[in-house]
Amino acid sequence: MARWLPRSTDLTRFCQKLNRVKTLEDDMMETSFNRCLSTIDLTLLGIGGMVGSGLYVLTGTVAKEIAGPAVIVSFIIAGFASLLAALCYAEFGARVPKTGSAYMFTYVSVGEIWAFLIGWNVLLEYMIGGAAVARAWSGYLDSIFNHKIKNFTETHVGAWQVPFLARYPDFLAAAILLVATAFISFGAKVSSWLNHVFSAISMGIILFILIMGFVLAQPKNWSTQEGGFAPYGLSGIMAGTATCFYAFVGFDVIAASSEEARNPQRAVPRAIAFSLGLATGAYILVSVVLTLMVPWHTLDPDSALADAFYRRGYAWAGFLVAAGSICAMNTVLLSNLFSLPRIVYAMAEDGLFFQVFSRVHPRTQVPVVGIVVFGLLMALLALIFDLEALVQFLSIGTLLAYTFVAASIIVLRFQQQKGDVPAPVRSGQPNPEPHEGPSGGELKEYESFSDKLQLVDRDKNKEQREPGQLKAAFEPYLEFLSDFYPGEVVTVAVVTLMVSAICLCSILVFGNTHLHLPTWSYSLLLVLFSLGFLLSLFLIWAHEQQHNTQTFQIPLVPLSPALSIILNIYLMLKLSYMTWLRFAVWLLLGLLVYFGYGIWHSKENLREPRPQRVSARYVVFPGGSLEERVQAVQPSSQPATGLPDTDTDDCKR
Repeated sequence: MARWLPRSTDLTRFCQKLNRVKTLEDDMMETSFNRCLSTIDLTLLGIGGMVGSGLYVLTGTVAKEIAGPAVIVSFIIAGFASLLAALCYAEFGARVPKTGSAYMFTYVSVGEIWAFLIGWNVLLEYMIGGAAVARAWSGYLDSIFNHKIKNFTETHVGAWQVPFLARYPDFLAAAILLVATAFISFGAKVSSWLNHVFSAISMGIILFILIMGFVLAQPKNWSTQEGGFAPYGLSGIMAGTATCFYAFVGFDVIAASSEEARNPQRAVPRAIAFSLGLATGAYILVSVVLTLMVPWHTLDPDSALADAFYRRGYAWAGFLVAAGSICAMNTVLLSNLFSLPRIVYAMAEDGLFFQVFSRVHPRTQVPVVGIVVFGLLMALLALIFDLEALVQFLSIGTLLAYTFVAASIIVLRFQQQKGDVPAPVRSGQPNPEPHEGPSGGELKEYESFSDKLQLVDRDKNKEQREPGQLKAAFEPYLEFLSDFYPGEVVTVAVVTLMVSAICLCSILVFGNTHLHLPTWSYSLLLVLFSLGFLLSLFLIWAHEQQHNTQTFQIPLVPLSPALSIILNIYLMLKLSYMTWLRFAVWLLLGLLVYFGYGIWHSKENLREPRPQRVSARYVVFPGGSLEERVQAVQPSSQPATGLPDTDTDDCKR
């Protein structure tokens, strides 16, 4: 029986495969894409991804049913929460200017399987999101023409009564996706130009709504006679925040486009900051004018802005609002179709997804196979499926990606930079440096005890703490942590922080409702998990971190990413159990793809060294001294680095 059990070495090697990180090229600006996007292009892409139909629908829904006029506060809090995640994306986008967004950021810092699962979830998120927006676009246009398109389709094609399928095939939604797919396949410049047109029209109409709205504003609509400013109290504001948070999820299109930016180190952080600031301002100001134009409890959740202008005697303004809504939805469609093929390309380029999706068209310089295939899949989803039950699934994929990107920021910030050789360093000792042989060009792989003593004596005045090592101020109190490799304690602390955050948020969400905990145990568990979270945060902060002045860095690390982690986990736990069930099923499908294809075709798998025999050799250096050296015996066609290309007999002579 024991014969069939895996050995500990095999399990260790398997776990190392799952958690291997991506090796980045020395020149990260080299790409097969066309670096043609400026800061303005990226900013408008981000605005297009965030200011969509939510501005015309979400504001009225949250104001009437959840928060009242205090929807303004909900958008302010949601904008700040999104800022924490956006800053993490900005640092990664500037530091790793490669396409792939959250998938790429997780791969270079956390590990392969986690990166694949993030990419797998983002893939479905974009497909469902694009199809849902296309159906909303179709429904909005159909409502302008008194549902003539719907009635014609049901009469001449027929209606279905099948679970998970739409009541009727939406040919208009599928058609708009196919047209958008064709434009996206022409290249990044064409996509950017089209996004500019729709974004300019949308922002012009938003400006009109704000001017007219403030002219028609009536402050009495916030008075106590109409229910007051916050009729649902603090709980309504926080519930509205959870809903409003999803209005800002489009900024990751900027990070996904960083490989096509001319100067990503500067353009990506600026574009994320500008687009998020403008989107937050638009949502807040539109919420102000909407709740001041008409009483909040009389709003129409389906078409709040158009209905508000109609009731104030400006029915013609409703057509402008409808035009703005359609243009805004067009920008969201372009954003989804622009990002999705590039994330699939990044996964295929790394060998984790089917290789055919890594092909880039030589003329348009875009992943045309991914654009066409996933554009067709998105059109098929919009054509026949009922997407209302799946839309909530979008939230969990986005929040999970935000959580891993925030954790990746902490891990990467406390890692040694490329080229550094990590080693455990005790207090008072300098960092070991490579020791040259007598010839001055040979690096020793294994040093004797006397060599190390000479290094200590030679470099005792050159101590320099590397990222991931314990700060000097904490050594007298936490000296036992100095025995670990740089970054090792930080990695364990990040895992502990995330576990503590999950437990803490679980108690907050389910403690009084599902678990029915008594007051004393509820309070005790809150204190224990809060202490675990804060202690992990302190241990991370007690170590040195990288200080890179060449690219943007998020301030207040590890506090800012930690706040983002706990907020994202809290919002994930607020989702329904059916969302978690669908999420689990999709994860299982992803694991089948990974273990059936990705783990075997991964490019990192090809870089791993193969097991080799080890023997002792005596090498005569030009200086004439004899040193014993342990090295792997390599084929004669590939001589060991730095050794003379000679046979064993010559070495022994």
